[in-house]
Amino acid sequence: MTDNPVFKNKLSLESEIPLYAQLMGIIQRTITSGALKVGDLLPSETELCKEFDVSRNTVRQAIGALEEEGLVVRKRGKGTFVTDPNARRKGVQYSFTTEISQMGKTPSSTLVDFAVITPSLRIAELMGLEKGTKVYCFTRVRNVDGEPLILETSYYPEYIYPNLTREMLETHSFYSLLYHVGVVPFSAEDTYEAVVLEQREARLLHCLSGSPAFYHERRTTTESGHTYEYTTSYMRADRVKLNVHFQKGATAFARIVD
Repeated sequence: MTDNPVFKNKLSLESEIPLYAQLMGIIQRTITSGALKVGDLLPSETELCKEFDVSRNTVRQAIGALEEEGLVVRKRGKGTFVTDPNARRKGVQYSFTTEISQMGKTPSSTLVDFAVITPSLRIAELMGLEKGTKVYCFTRVRNVDGEPLILETSYYPEYIYPNLTREMLETHSFYSLLYHVGVVPFSAEDTYEAVVLEQREARLLHCLSGSPAFYHERRTTTESGHTYEYTTSYMRADRVKLNVHFQKGATAFARIVD
């Protein structure tokens, strides 16, 4: 598939933009320009690694980010295909990658912790979990242009996606993995609070202890009303502004990153 339009572009080793983000941008532009259409097959991981001289992990990060945006879908045993982002999901959809990319900035994530745990009583109650239910708990630093912006800790019941591994989480969009097994976000409840950062949070966000931040909680449910995600986040208040726009019959909310 060396004549694939994706291969008409090159990566730059001199650029400060991570290789996976460059590759993601190349594929994204190839799709949005119409060179690749809905239903078209992307080059395989092996072909992308060979043509761009990058690691398999770099390719998987790029494809995972595109999948999070709804531009492509991976089908086991068949390959990765261009999909229609307008038809792919119903209900709410949040993508850190999309949000930051639309600002003209470069998003990336760093996985800090990954474990299977027994949640606290409070978290179990918030998620409506039965006693003894195990959950995945993972913490990520969300970066913008290489600088930490958000420290995010998420909880998901283990049973909704058995056998999740650290490697899978580092190379795939977890929302996309859930989509493949029929777990689709339908509604979400968010709360924000002004706080100051403790020593651990400040260190991971490259801030001084006691720096101001927004503390964010989100609970996400399926159409049936089942809560399958609980996430807490600390956002640097020196780089984030919260913008709320009121209009008759609607309210729009956005985060602005400096």
